[in-house]
Amino acid sequence: MPKVKPNSGASKRFKVTGSGKIKRKHAYKRHILTKKTTKQKRRLTHAGLVHESDMNNVKALLKI
Repeated sequence: MPKVKPNSGASKRFKVTGSGKIKRKHAYKRHILTKKTTKQKRRLTHAGLVHESDMNNVKALLKI
């Protein structure tokens, strides 16, 4: 039987916490930062959690 491999792109983007939640990074922090406010950029720095409605799709990609 072949190995069950997780999606390599998803495994680079998501991390599973100890309680089973999935952490993610915010978008819109890569380029064109001059027109964004400092407050907006600071909020995008902190990690977020995957929403419950997306949890099953992400878990399927990560093979959890």
